[in-house]
Amino acid sequence: MAKVKVHVFLKPGVLDVQGKAVEGALKGLGWGGVSDARVGKLIEFDFAGDDPQGEAKKMCETLLANTVIESYRIEVA
Repeated sequence: MAKVKVHVFLKPGVLDVQGKAVEGALKGLGWGGVSDARVGKLIEFDFAGDDPQGEAKKMCETLLANTVIESYRIEVA
């Protein structure tokens, strides 16, 4: 059984509206040094099968990430 973590985030150059909102809120709360905030998502699951890295890549390309505007990184433990 493998523990799989998939980190999905917007590609550079894609407007991150949530990131801008978080950045503005943090600045409004006094953290003026915050810049270029980006918001992503983390998907964790257990995988029982061969080649969890390869299968997770297929999952990302099929469902977990919109590869037109998002990138992803896979961790397997």
